[in-house]
Amino acid sequence: MVWDPRHVLITGASSGIGAALARRLAAPGRRLTLLGRDAPRLAAVAADCAGEVATACVEVQDAPAMAGAIERACAAAPIDLLIANAGISGGDPSTLVAVNVQGVVNTVEPALAPMRARGAGQIALMSSLAGFRGLPNAPAYCASKAAVRLYGEGLRGRLARDGIGVSVICPGFVRTPLTAANPFPMPFLMEPATAAARIVRGLARNRARIAFPRRLYALAVLTSLLPAAVVDGLFTRFAAKE
Repeated sequence: MVWDPRHVLITGASSGIGAALARRLAAPGRRLTLLGRDAPRLAAVAADCAGEVATACVEVQDAPAMAGAIERACAAAPIDLLIANAGISGGDPSTLVAVNVQGVVNTVEPALAPMRARGAGQIALMSSLAGFRGLPNAPAYCASKAAVRLYGEGLRGRLARDGIGVSVICPGFVRTPLTAANPFPMPFLMEPATAAARIVRGLARNRARIAFPRRLYALAVLTSLLPAAVVDGLFTRFAAKE
């Protein structure tokens, strides 16, 4: 079967990976619903996209607003692919968790009933390689991305019987406005368009985990297995993100 989602909804679509995914997935005959917080940037992304494009400004941590946005998107056309991409990488830990974790839940949960009723759909959740081990320079960020990863992995098994695919996306460092503020080295830094291409390939194959680049993924897994004393000693030298 050819992978061809007719209606794709993306949160955090006004910049970074979300914007790159919108441009990558745009095609004649395909509908995009792009959600973000910055109306001018969202409009600029929409202008780059072929096909039918709808935009809306909404805060992902606002559960009623997100439920309304998902309901309106479903009313326009059934959502075939939902990408819960919106997130932040620093700042107050409570806000970070509200956006990165509750924002993902607020995006996914309203879409489940319509997808279950159809017996079809696909969901992608944006985690990070930082979600494999709590690091001293970004504890809240790591915790939030670990929560997203585990939530997505659990959903995949639960929703498979309903005909819904779930993929967890775990990128390394991607050149975005969020990573521009990182005060530490970023090995294997990748351009958003390259990351989007890898993500779309993984989604087309319904991969459970889309993690890249490979060498940094292997390092993240290894780090999760090392003793705490070793990891703490390696990473306490880096400046804190938060």
